Amino acid sequence: MRIPRPRSLAGQLFAMQVVLVAAIVAGCALFAYFTDRSQAEESARLQTSATAAAAARAPSVVQAVRSDDPSAALQPYAEALRKDAGMDFVVIMDPRGRRFTHPEPGEIGRTYLGHIEPALRGEIYSERYTGTLGLSVRTVAPVRADGKVVALVSAGITVEEIGEQVAKQLTALLVMAGGALALGGVGTYVINARLRRHTHGMNAAELGRMHDYHQAALHAVREGLIMLDGARRIALVNDGARELLGLGDDAVGRPVAELGLPAPLTGALLASEPRVDEVHLTADRVVVVNTQPVVGGEKRGTVVTLRDHTELQALSGELDSERGFTQALRSQAHEAANRLHTVVSLIELGRADEAVDFATAELELAQALTDRVVGAVGEPVLAALLLGKAAQANERGVELVLTEDSRIDDGVLPASLPARDLVTILGNLIDNAVDAAAGVSALVPAGPDADLRVAPPPGGSRARVTVTARAGRGELLLRVADTGPGVEPASVEDVFRRGWSTHGPGRGIGLALVRQAVHRGRGTITLTRAPEGGAEFTVLLPLHTTETPR
Repeated sequence: MRIPRPRSLAGQLFAMQVVLVAAIVAGCALFAYFTDRSQAEESARLQTSATAAAAARAPSVVQAVRSDDPSAALQPYAEALRKDAGMDFVVIMDPRGRRFTHPEPGEIGRTYLGHIEPALRGEIYSERYTGTLGLSVRTVAPVRADGKVVALVSAGITVEEIGEQVAKQLTALLVMAGGALALGGVGTYVINARLRRHTHGMNAAELGRMHDYHQAALHAVREGLIMLDGARRIALVNDGARELLGLGDDAVGRPVAELGLPAPLTGALLASEPRVDEVHLTADRVVVVNTQPVVGGEKRGTVVTLRDHTELQALSGELDSERGFTQALRSQAHEAANRLHTVVSLIELGRADEAVDFATAELELAQALTDRVVGAVGEPVLAALLLGKAAQANERGVELVLTEDSRIDDGVLPASLPARDLVTILGNLIDNAVDAAAGVSALVPAGPDADLRVAPPPGGSRARVTVTARAGRGELLLRVADTGPGVEPASVEDVFRRGWSTHGPGRGIGLALVRQAVHRGRGTITLTRAPEGGAEFTVLLPLHTTETPR
């Protein structure tokens, strides 16, 4: 047998609200009924008190009581007063309770049913009592003459009459209560129909389970996920997005424009059209952004996914460097083969001394550069990078020079400066400097991370790139200068912006990555004009710091 599915959340709320509205209306109706009944009885007591007191003070009543036949004079008066005052009975009696008047003439002369002792003491007394006409609210007032109580007047309204009045009011009240219940039911139905559409007919247990899965999925996904509402405020963000964008705990509810993100990234998040695999840079990371607007009948928002591309970008840069090294080694192997053939040919021609001199000169030139780099830079990663870049520069006709004051001992660089970031910084700066010094055109690319495209240096002087790498006084200095034409002053701020390049589209990320790596190391980078006329980049990185990232 199939187990029935629990009622949806909207259905449960509808049933609960209908019961609640019905209970409230019923409670209000009962409260109004008893309140009206109590008020009706109190009104009846006031009316009977006024009628009895007025009749007791009438001079004609005193005269009739003292006459030989009180009933003959008082009965017409009591009946007229009863009808005029809206009473059910007006009874005038002697102090012993014998009736002089009554609505039913057969009761005249009989004893009054009720308490008259307080009235005999001179008090006006009201009570509920069952008499000949049934349960009634009555008031007994004393008739005084010469300081004595000579008669009593009792005026009353039956409870049945009071009930009829309350019943009329109750009928109107029930009609109003029914209208309120119907209106509340219709409003509740409309609200719950909307709730049913938003909850897709799911019950509370299903919604709770979905919420648990939703939270677990948000924290489990390593990629960044952001959901923006129609006003471009963050409605939801997971841990991955907080880490990639550096968002705080107060990010939810804040507009995207107030998050302090780079302008291109902010523009991508605010775009109304979808964005697919766009690469953007934050202060510390390279992220791939995908956006998808939420389709619907209204402006609902945007779903944004973020992937960390920092590691992949760094690996891509390293791969490009390796390719450059391979090309340099291939060229060197080809050049070495030519030189070896020259040496062999000199020996075959019987010119051994010239062969020895030629080979020795080539060895001394290569060994001098290796000895200079290895002696000055004890950090193996940087030493290998400089040697490889020197080979690449030489193949392109550029001389790479390491200044005399360069000195980095092994073990000086702390763990806070990863070797990968140093390779990114120095490698991209040297690549750009070699491009500038060699006068690389758009048709002769020197690597995907090069940013500066300039004309060949004027004159016939040898192109040169000067590198300074020095660690001391608590900071690491990396300076790269070239003999190219330099950078226009108006473009100094733009060279670090992603996409700025003189090599055409698809370039312009190398210096942006440099600035990002410098930021991660809590350092600074400046661009000035080199003494030889080209561009000079200076990077200062602290070796020991507890400063928070800027």
